[in-house]
Amino acid sequence: MSHIFGPVPSRRLGLSLGIDLIPSKTCTYNCMYCEVGKTTCHTIDVKPYVPANEIAEELKIALSKTRPDTITLAGSGEPMLNSEIDRIIADIKEQTGIKTALLTNGSLLWREEMIRKILAVDIILPTFSTVFEETYMAIHRPCAGLNVSRLISGLYDLRKRYKGLIFLEIVLLSGMNDTEKEIEGLKKIIDEISPDRVQLNTIIRPPSDSRAAPVEMARMEQIKDYFGEKAEIIAYPALEKKCTEYGSEGISVVDMAKRRPVRLKDIAAALQMSDADTERLVKGLLMKGEITEKKHEGEIFYVSK
Repeated sequence: MSHIFGPVPSRRLGLSLGIDLIPSKTCTYNCMYCEVGKTTCHTIDVKPYVPANEIAEELKIALSKTRPDTITLAGSGEPMLNSEIDRIIADIKEQTGIKTALLTNGSLLWREEMIRKILAVDIILPTFSTVFEETYMAIHRPCAGLNVSRLISGLYDLRKRYKGLIFLEIVLLSGMNDTEKEIEGLKKIIDEISPDRVQLNTIIRPPSDSRAAPVEMARMEQIKDYFGEKAEIIAYPALEKKCTEYGSEGISVVDMAKRRPVRLKDIAAALQMSDADTERLVKGLLMKGEITEKKHEGEIFYVSK
């Protein structure tokens, strides 16, 4: 299957069966912190990049093998660029009662027709990093025509029209948007938007730009306390459910590594394997050249070639 991946352990959504709605690294942004790599197709053109009928057929096969906690519209770019996203959401709702989630950078929410297409999703997780144009441009490196004012306007409109849950993700980078001025600006807008959760994140996996640096946990805790009771620092879950493999454990690992860098403990949690068995599996895949190692902040991650 080329458009369905997982289920994989998600820090926010439990066991998540992912649906990739666009070709690899097709995005409105070229974020310096992106764990999937640099954007190769930088665009705001909304098109039927992946036909809805193809995804519907693959979803039937996937759901015959596994029962995830969440079906997540995500992938290696911006899923709202797919013009058939509303049809895809409708197909998911027809096939299953599993809750749906949308991971989006929020850059297209200022378009009224785009919000209308996603109103049936159960959870929307937009990204919000700063209220300052200079910082926005430095972190996200957006397509021409996008700016922080449009992003904020879109988040306001989403909150007014959408009846589901909004989990607002704040990606914090050391020395860029973790200063007192930045955090005060963010809190003012966040309080006005009033999302259901404020999820604080920072660099965990290797970023596309080595200048992107993680925020220390002590500072993350300070920011969480400042944002109030809705705020949380998202971390890796200790999952107990077993992911259904597509063919073998090795295929599952390669599939996970194609989407984002993974650590040994991520693989072990996803496949419910012992540390020793996970190490043997990964060593075999390394020897075959299916995956490679990448070091970041003292940890080893595995990525697909």
